Amino acid sequence: MTHILTIDTGTTNTRVTLWRDGVVIAHQAHEVGVRDTAISGSREKLKKGVRATLLKTLEEAGLTENDISLVLGSGMISSNVGLFELPHVLAPAGLQQLARGMVSVTIPEVFSKPLWFVPGVRNVVENIGLHNCESMDMMRGEEVEVIGVIDQMGITGPAMMVMPGSHSKFVCIDDKNRITGCVTTLAGELMYVITHNTILAQSLESSFATTISPEMLLAGAKSAQTIGLGRTCFNVRILDQFTIYERNDRANFLLGAILGADLLTLKNSTAIKMLPGTPVIICGKPIMKEALALLIQNDDYFSGKVTVVSDEVQAHLAGLGAIKVATARGLIK
Repeated sequence: MTHILTIDTGTTNTRVTLWRDGVVIAHQAHEVGVRDTAISGSREKLKKGVRATLLKTLEEAGLTENDISLVLGSGMISSNVGLFELPHVLAPAGLQQLARGMVSVTIPEVFSKPLWFVPGVRNVVENIGLHNCESMDMMRGEEVEVIGVIDQMGITGPAMMVMPGSHSKFVCIDDKNRITGCVTTLAGELMYVITHNTILAQSLESSFATTISPEMLLAGAKSAQTIGLGRTCFNVRILDQFTIYERNDRANFLLGAILGADLLTLKNSTAIKMLPGTPVIICGKPIMKEALALLIQNDDYFSGKVTVVSDEVQAHLAGLGAIKVATARGLIK
C-alpha cells in the first residue's frame, strides 16, 4: 500500500492531497501562499502553514508521517518566495524533462521526510529587453496540471491549453506532448480589482457574473477589441445608468471585455504559436471555462475543436500531474 502526499502551493493558497494507490483519500486547503513570504520577507508563515495543512490531511485519514511513502510539491512552492527555489526547466519540456528536473529537499520544520519538488517551465528568450520581453513567460504549477489533463483525457498534441484564473495561462503543446511555450495575463486579478475597487463596484454590486448571458458576453468582447478595454469597462456604468440591463448582464459585459482582450493575446502574442486550426482545451473555474468556450466558438479566427474539461476531471490535476512526473522519475513503481 502506497501513500503519497501532493502539495500544490499558489500565491494565496496551499492545497494538500493524500493518495492511496492512486486514489484520493483526504484533501485539505489552507489560506497560506508565497504572497505571505513576499510581504513579510520571511518563509516562516509559509513553512508553518504548509506543515499545518499536511498534518491536517494526515489527521483526516488517520495516518502519521511514518505512513507516507513520498511527498511531492508543485507550484509556487519552488519559487524564490517559496520553500526552496528550483530553476525553471526550459521549453520545450515534457514528462521526461520535468522528471529530470525534480529535486529532493529535506526541511524538517515542514515534514520529517524529503520533499520532492517539480520544476516550473519557462520560455527560451535571450537578452531580454523592450524589443522581445513580450516573448518571455514562465509557469510554476500549470505544468503539472497540463500533464494531468493530457493523462486524464488521452490528449495527443498539438493543442492549446487555456487555463483561466487569477493569472490566466495559455500553454502551447506540441505533437510530442511537450510544453513549447506559455503566455500569462492578469485576467482574474483585473476582474477582481475592477469589480471591487473602481467606480464600477456600484454598477456590479461588487459581484461577478453568476450565469452566462451570451449576448452580453459577446458584446463586451467585441467592444474591447474595437474601442479598447478602458472605454469598454466604463460602458458598464453607462449600461447601469441609462438602460434596463440587470446586474448579471452588466457583469457578463465586463467578463466578455476582459476575456475578449485575452483572445487578442492568444491570437497575437509572440510567446506562443497559436494557429487557427489548433485544438483548444479549456480548464479552470466553471463560469470562466464556459465564457471562453463561447467566445472562441464565436470568433472566426478559431477553427479547431474546442474541448471543455469537466469539473470532475480537473478536481486534482496538480496532484495527478505531479504523480505522473514522479513516476517518470522512477520514484513510484
